[in-house]
Amino acid sequence: MEMTLRWYGAKFDSVTLQQIRQVPMVKGVITTLYDTTPGEVWPIERVRAMKEEVKAAGLRLSGIESVNIHDDIKVGVPSRDKYIENYIATLEALGQNDIHMVCYNFMPVFDWTRSDLKKPLPDGSTALSYDQELIDKIDVDSMLSSMEQKSDGFVLPGWEPERMARVKELFAMYRDVDEEKLFQNLVYFLKAIMPTCKKYGICMAIHPDDPAWPVFNLPRIITSKEKIQRMLDAVPDKENGLTLCTGSLGSNPKNDIPDMIHAFRGRIHFAHVRNVHHIAPGKFDEAPHPTSLGSLDMYAIMKALYDTGFDGPIRPDHGRMIWGEVAMPGYGLYDRALGATYLSGLWEAIDRSSAR
Repeated sequence: MEMTLRWYGAKFDSVTLQQIRQVPMVKGVITTLYDTTPGEVWPIERVRAMKEEVKAAGLRLSGIESVNIHDDIKVGVPSRDKYIENYIATLEALGQNDIHMVCYNFMPVFDWTRSDLKKPLPDGSTALSYDQELIDKIDVDSMLSSMEQKSDGFVLPGWEPERMARVKELFAMYRDVDEEKLFQNLVYFLKAIMPTCKKYGICMAIHPDDPAWPVFNLPRIITSKEKIQRMLDAVPDKENGLTLCTGSLGSNPKNDIPDMIHAFRGRIHFAHVRNVHHIAPGKFDEAPHPTSLGSLDMYAIMKALYDTGFDGPIRPDHGRMIWGEVAMPGYGLYDRALGATYLSGLWEAIDRSSAR
């Protein structure tokens, strides 16, 4: 495996490449052109410059998260073909720059949802948190206001101001889209891009829905072992695969993540590994990475990845805000650095034990 951190670019991220380079065992970054919009073609010159900037810092550009998908593709309106062609053009630009992994999602309206971006924890840190009871009581406008107030001035992925300005229009677009229609639109998209993915060896790694159940009556289709298997079977090309996000899948305690890792062997192209603390059904906090501080067995998860021969990029995913750091919620340096070293330590222990 290759340990990485997500990085949003010098104009948007409080964390620098130079700081990431100093985190033990971190060899690469997962990044994006954060100021592009869904449906826009990424200029090959900008892709090249992005890669060169990362390389100059002594790191590897290990993959892209995300090339966001235009809503017309998800809804399945006639204009989707134009945006799929644009997506293919972006994949061409990535492939020509020797970039071979793209993490993306197929969630309607919101890429992810939380009821609190700064929930105080007993140790004095703050973390992202979800409470379905609170979500059920809040209207979308109030939620947008709360997210903006607690974002510390950072633009949140999937909650960009220009996108949120159209939130009512977006909800209207998805009014007649149920799970089956959304699934079929995903399959249509994947079948259209697979020839380009094969040409350049680009692995598409879909991110599970976060949390792993419907929110605001919007459909969710990447939430469980059965639904993911259906997606993999519908487009069986090896380039069509999964981002194994333990936090998103782990939001539902019914998901057996080590079992899923074994079931999807060879189709997991990227891993987000983080812990969550289940408080009650539909209620969880994002937790520090160690097993004893959350509800997920991080050793079992890392061992399953090791045992199945996972050799792709992995990142510690979200962290808490600790030691007074001010950063994009979930994406500070300190707690993610702790997570990266903890996960690397688990991997080393598993590797050395297996060698014996």
